[in-house]
Amino acid sequence: MRRIRLIVEPPAGLLLNAATGAAAWMLLALLGVAAALIPVGGAGRRPLSRVLVAVRALTGAHRARAAQVLGRRIPEPHRHDRTAREVAWLAVHAVVGPACLMAVGATLSAALAILRLRTAENGPSVTLNLSLAIVALTAIGLAAVPLLHTLQARLAERLLGPASSLAGRVRELTESRAAAVDAQAAEVRRIERDLHDGAQARLISMRMNLGLAKSASDPDQVRELVREAWESAGQALIDLRDLVRGIHPPVLADRGLAGAIQAAALLCPVPVRIDIDLPARPEPPVESAVYFAAAEALTNVAKHSAATRAWVRLHHSEGVLRLAVGDDGRGGAHPPTSTTTDAETGTGLGGIRRRLSAFDGTLTVRSPPGGPTVLTMELPCALSSPKISHS
Repeated sequence: MRRIRLIVEPPAGLLLNAATGAAAWMLLALLGVAAALIPVGGAGRRPLSRVLVAVRALTGAHRARAAQVLGRRIPEPHRHDRTAREVAWLAVHAVVGPACLMAVGATLSAALAILRLRTAENGPSVTLNLSLAIVALTAIGLAAVPLLHTLQARLAERLLGPASSLAGRVRELTESRAAAVDAQAAEVRRIERDLHDGAQARLISMRMNLGLAKSASDPDQVRELVREAWESAGQALIDLRDLVRGIHPPVLADRGLAGAIQAAALLCPVPVRIDIDLPARPEPPVESAVYFAAAEALTNVAKHSAATRAWVRLHHSEGVLRLAVGDDGRGGAHPPTSTTTDAETGTGLGGIRRRLSAFDGTLTVRSPPGGPTVLTMELPCALSSPKISHS
């Protein structure tokens, strides 16, 4: 079976690359038209975002296929140059994809021409013709086709993988740090707003009622004011508990990441299958980021997917914590591009990506139309505490 795959897959891959090369020409043309329309009242922004989604789908498929050919994982490029590298790959692939197939066709034509020449020189000999044909086609199939197939995979790895330069890595870490600072500032503003609009307002109301009760002479009025103050105190306590829960959920502190995700899955209206195996606990900041990312992903499943079942897989290996959340819904999910926001896409995937980037983590979305949808989150981290495992 292995030999058959080595013979059959490269020619099929060249045909596929030729077809996607034609698709690359079309996407390049659409990108050019959409970009040209942006200065005209911004009319090209939405078409551009949709074309970029198609570009991401095509490049993602070729990245996965190149990884299969080369036998190693090809990570996504850094966000700051992802679009530029994908467009560069489109331009190169639009030429190289069809050219490789044409080169093979030209080689075959040359081999057949040589075969005719040898036949004319040596006379019509069926055995000689058959032998020469077998030798020529076998040599081409075993040498040229797999070689071109592998070269195309290496080209995809070079253009669709992350830049290896130190400057690119520094920019990525700078963006991650900026995202962490922005997320922290936004969290502080949220806490201030919740305190001002929630607990503080309740406490002010309670103080006013107690002040009125202090100066009131009617016993019934005093009892009513004290009752209202008591209710305001209870509501303020509820507001403070909700605020603390939003900062660090008690279930996360009590049961760890595995138990917290399991509790979030129980609250999801879609049935969720859990597969979690952690040899130890991550650091608290990483636990919090992964928990909120999983909770947001499950919320998206319930709100947008129309799924009948979902699943969560959480594992740690080779210093990387991997969380996958999937569903069998209608698909079509994608993270915001440089020209869209979470509000425009109707999802919180951009927020998940920013939350993970603070820890040098990544988010990969695979969600073809019709489903299934799988969100894969990876964070480099060390583990420290005793094993917690739920299945």
